[in-house]
Amino acid sequence: MSYLTTENIIRLRSVEHLSTLLNGYIPALFFSMLLLSSCSTDNRHFRMEGRFRHLNQGEFYVYSPDGIIDRMDTVRVQDGRFSYSVTCDHEGTLIMVFPNFSEQPVFVKPGKSVDIKADASHLKEMEVSGTKENKLMNEFRQAVANASPPEAIKMAELTIRDHPASVVSIYLLKRYFLQTATPDYKKANELVTLIQQATPPNSYIAQLAHKVKSLSHGAIGEKLPTVTATDINGQKVNTATLTKAPVAVVLLWAYWNYDSMNMQRELKRIYRTAGGKMQLLSICIDASKENCQQIIKNDSITWPTVCDGLMFDSPIVEQLGLSAVPDNIILQNGRIVAHGLNLEEMKKELEKIL
Repeated sequence: MSYLTTENIIRLRSVEHLSTLLNGYIPALFFSMLLLSSCSTDNRHFRMEGRFRHLNQGEFYVYSPDGIIDRMDTVRVQDGRFSYSVTCDHEGTLIMVFPNFSEQPVFVKPGKSVDIKADASHLKEMEVSGTKENKLMNEFRQAVANASPPEAIKMAELTIRDHPASVVSIYLLKRYFLQTATPDYKKANELVTLIQQATPPNSYIAQLAHKVKSLSHGAIGEKLPTVTATDINGQKVNTATLTKAPVAVVLLWAYWNYDSMNMQRELKRIYRTAGGKMQLLSICIDASKENCQQIIKNDSITWPTVCDGLMFDSPIVEQLGLSAVPDNIILQNGRIVAHGLNLEEMKKELEKIL
């Protein structure tokens, strides 16, 4: 047994002492193997473990915007702790979606594990230790904790310029320059070009650069691109029909995002009082079509809803320049008059043009 070095023997003696304290229920050698295996991971996996204050039992969701996983996973919290692992062969991002519908990123690296500490009532102060990428994100979280939105945008740009080769920069680019009520496509294009120059050829970054250009289709005053898709009932949907209505709304929603669900219910109310002047198209980016169908049934949604299970990689999402949850496009006589409004802004805009 060549692995029983002096250092490991010392470790085993420490474990034997702990085993004795446990009244002998776990043999020392077995316990040591269990302990060592729980603290490491192979080069094809990534694991995150953590603990929450003020959240003893519950759950949160995890999804990936860049293909680390192709589904929405549920992670259970028991006695304030959780553990989650994925198989991966490249760096990427996992997005944690919490019960209060806030989101925080964790950056994945094959063969690594991270430890997460967070207070469920102050998730913006979450700390992730274990990799330099997550350390960089911790520093950014701390820097913008009390910053105004314009200050946060400036800090995001500075971080991207200082670390263009980091996967953190891709997240910040999307979060602060694309997935916002006032996207800055010019700045996003400038920064994604910088990222491309600093990184080896990467299909995801190439797709992102292409998407930045396509997002300009959602600019105010332009016509809506003509896109064909299949709705949740198997019927063909063509956005050209929306341009023929006096007023039309395209909504991007997900069942795990309260604001988008609330926005859809408000659209339902306005739709009923619009006297046939308004057409609607909903796009659900849930990974589960079954969840989408159940919500449509429960909420009695009668207009077309597209859900292809591809989340943000859905062609219709890219072609229409939608980039956040919730997101929306409002059309008047075939031209875009508003994009990315919050609930109150959307209500006021529709009241004005109806």
